[in-house]
Amino acid sequence: MAKKKFDRAAEDMSSVVGLEHVNVMVPDQRLATLFYITGLGYTRDPYLVTGVVNMWVNMGRSQFHLPVGKAQVLRGRIGVVAPDLGEVAKSLKMVQKDLAGTKFSFKVKKDHIDATCPWGNQIRVHKPDMKYGPIVLGVPYVVFDVPKGAAAGIARFYEQFFGATAAVEKFEGAATANVLVGYHQRFLFKESKTRLPKYDGHHIQLYVTDFSGPYKHLLKRGLITQESNQHQYRFLKIVDPDSGKELYDLEHEIRSMSHPLFGRQLINRNPVQTNNAFAAGYDDRSWSMPASA
Repeated sequence: MAKKKFDRAAEDMSSVVGLEHVNVMVPDQRLATLFYITGLGYTRDPYLVTGVVNMWVNMGRSQFHLPVGKAQVLRGRIGVVAPDLGEVAKSLKMVQKDLAGTKFSFKVKKDHIDATCPWGNQIRVHKPDMKYGPIVLGVPYVVFDVPKGAAAGIARFYEQFFGATAAVEKFEGAATANVLVGYHQRFLFKESKTRLPKYDGHHIQLYVTDFSGPYKHLLKRGLITQESNQHQYRFLKIVDPDSGKELYDLEHEIRSMSHPLFGRQLINRNPVQTNNAFAAGYDDRSWSMPASA
């Protein structure tokens, strides 16, 4: 009997092991709740940051962090996966009237939904597909628009500073640095021919296995912007490690795997459950597909 062949490389992970959150400021928690909680069907974290100056929004194993302040817009789009596109379309339609007069919009396509938050952030909602791994609820990728010619240097930056798996590929017709940043999670730095908006301070957060190695590289070049605590630091500028040229501004919150929040289980509600259509035992939903037979 022939032995089954396995693709061992498919299970390789880089030093960067998880994209935990994307942080953008929002001016109005009510509108943010309508879009992210009611419209997209995510879950406000019931345990942490429950006040009126910030909100953490759970989606699978990742989060949006939405502190109150001047609106920030990520230069690109955030790719998410949801179990049922029909339900997402229905709930987005429900909030349409309340979000009138903002930048909110959504379009239902054949295999995804393009939604715009009240302040202009672009969200693409996909149905579950094994090209995103077993994720049925979560964030498999973030696309960042970057200047023309920057992709190769950005790929080198993540490879040499973070030991990440990265390559320059064609994506949507443009040269793109494809960087593995977690379990079936990627950053896609796509070169753009158009002039980019000025960076406004939004940030992302990554967990890494090698915490001190990247820190030493960044510190040597004067790139560390915040010594947060024992388990965390921040930097802003992505540079070409060969030439030292500054390529892109994107604040990174880097956490060690010994950070107290690493591996924290996030609550994900089932938004189909309502007081008028309730079934006991179906309040929660999983972020992953069930095991195959």
